[in-house]
Amino acid sequence: MMLVLLAGLIWCGGWWLNSVLANGRTSATRAVKLAVPVIFGATVLIAWELLVRGLEVSLVILPPPSLIAERFASSLPILWQDLSQTFLKGALSGYVMGCCAALVMAVAVDRSDFLRRGLLPVGNFVAALPIVGTAPILVMWFGFDWQSKAAVVVVMVFFPMLVNTVAGLRETSAMQRDLMQTYAASYWQSFFKLRLPAALPFIFNGLKISTTLALVGAIVAEFFGSPTVGMGFRISTSVGQMALDMVWAEILVAALAGSFFYGTIALLEKTLTFWHPSQRG
Repeated sequence: MMLVLLAGLIWCGGWWLNSVLANGRTSATRAVKLAVPVIFGATVLIAWELLVRGLEVSLVILPPPSLIAERFASSLPILWQDLSQTFLKGALSGYVMGCCAALVMAVAVDRSDFLRRGLLPVGNFVAALPIVGTAPILVMWFGFDWQSKAAVVVVMVFFPMLVNTVAGLRETSAMQRDLMQTYAASYWQSFFKLRLPAALPFIFNGLKISTTLALVGAIVAEFFGSPTVGMGFRISTSVGQMALDMVWAEILVAALAGSFFYGTIALLEKTLTFWHPSQRG
């Protein structure tokens, strides 16, 4: 019971400290912006540890963070193999192929009213299909190795990326496009000098959305067939073995990989779209 009370006190103390930092005069400084999420995360982990041990929660239901960290440290070679198979081979390759194909198709859609009226509604329909329904089909088509996972990722990221890019290419006003025509600019000159820069915030929005879709799609696809390696394979087998600490270790790896992937795209966006109002300090 003492551990439960201590968890409550730590939670209240962390909440109070974050409130003081977030509402203080120095809330806009970089140190405070970094300290607030760090304190919140540490508070959650400490309260989680104390509550699980104080209430004697079964490890099958929820292991404490210390046990997850121990399993994570002792299983680094296995976790790296799973990360390489799922993220580097399946998710990343499918992400690159799907986003590049969507960019090329967006240009074609932008130049063709037929494609814009015919393809985009189909894209909305395909994007609404459940991944648990399409993944088994693609696994049967492309085999059990990483190629089928890449195919699932391509299907998941293609249409969100396409819709965002098409919307971005139409972001410029009619007056701006008329001005480029007044200067006798060709389509491609207008595209690279006006429309593509204006579309970059929309393109990066699609790229950031696709980072999470790619990793989730690759992991889910591995549930329906994969070699004896991969994050989805390890999660499904560990659940069957009641090794919940290994499941949480894989979830931690997925969270770290997804955060790094998203952060890389966000940093690239900040570098290339520094002129946009959303990136100004």
